[in-house]
Amino acid sequence: MFKKSFVVLSVVLTAAMFLAACAPAATAVPSASVATAAPAAPAAEPTLAPGSVQLVAQGATFPLPIYDVWTKSYQFVDPSVNISYSGTGSGAGKKAIVDGTVDFAGSDSVLTTEYQTVADLQMLPMVASAVVPIFNLTSSAKNADGSAIAITALVLDRQTLANIFQAKITNWNDPAIVNLNPTAKLPDSKITVVHRADSSGTTEIFTNALSSFSADFNTTIGHGSTVQFPVDKAGNGLAGKGNPGVAVTVQSTANSIGYVELSYATANKIPFAQLINKAGKTVTANAVSIQAAMSDFANAFDAHLNAVIVDGGSAGSWPITGYTYLIVRMESMKDALKARKMIEYIKWTLTDARAIKLANDLGYASLPKDVLSQVIAKLDAIKVNGTAVVSK
Repeated sequence: MFKKSFVVLSVVLTAAMFLAACAPAATAVPSASVATAAPAAPAAEPTLAPGSVQLVAQGATFPLPIYDVWTKSYQFVDPSVNISYSGTGSGAGKKAIVDGTVDFAGSDSVLTTEYQTVADLQMLPMVASAVVPIFNLTSSAKNADGSAIAITALVLDRQTLANIFQAKITNWNDPAIVNLNPTAKLPDSKITVVHRADSSGTTEIFTNALSSFSADFNTTIGHGSTVQFPVDKAGNGLAGKGNPGVAVTVQSTANSIGYVELSYATANKIPFAQLINKAGKTVTANAVSIQAAMSDFANAFDAHLNAVIVDGGSAGSWPITGYTYLIVRMESMKDALKARKMIEYIKWTLTDARAIKLANDLGYASLPKDVLSQVIAKLDAIKVNGTAVVSK
């Protein structure tokens, strides 16, 4: 069990006690004061036993910390619903929704050829977050007793980060890194680069950004949920499965760098680099810089609500940012009760004030109103056997 579990567990317990104290189990929790928000989930029907409606989902690990908290907290909102979400990676999630083995799926990477198999698949942005370069780095200086000194602050620019993952920069005391960190006392040691071993929406967001940062990276490596990083051929690459696997590998490997979703860095207290963004400003990944990135691309959605939101041009924008999505079926679900419970749960996560706070506390940014309204409209259009699930 990773260290992240302890942080998520404490947040879950706090949320559970707060929700339980605020309302009886069968009472609806008030929704957030949002202009486009739907009401919070209604009280569970007396005829439905606790846990009698089972919703099964799997997919992206990028949002796993908040999905863990939301699904556990929702039991206090509607006890009739039991939601199981497994963090298996975006690729596995997309396969599962196409195969019909889950009720909904999570993905950070967009659908492409999957639409040819299941025509009514729909992406729903849930929250946005940052992908951050985490590192485990020891200074060339020593304490008086000879013990190592950890470096906890690092600044990288866009091209330098791309060059590290291209194996063009392979040592921590390379002039490009030293010039950006003149007081850091960087060691004369090899950079071990950790990347994802599995098909990953986090990798897609990260490589979308690196391809925007560097024309050479875009030409020679490109972007996608899986890519061939040159660091493996160069002999300084390692791979980890899921965000947790990358986080643990970086933590256990001296003088390493990797990339994970922001909440994994904060939950496991792993330092991550600041970046110099497209506007030439040094920025830190947080709710403010993620919101700035969303605003940079407010009108970038396609018909399926897909959007790439990396490398925004505003001064405060974090340059490696992405939406995480749920994938639902718009017309081919068979069970009207399950469809309704799924819609109520998703609306609660997006509109309830406490649900939004739980997301913000874990490093995710909630949807702006103009994005939220589009997601609610899609949820209200879901049909079972040709009939809309949500009554107009």
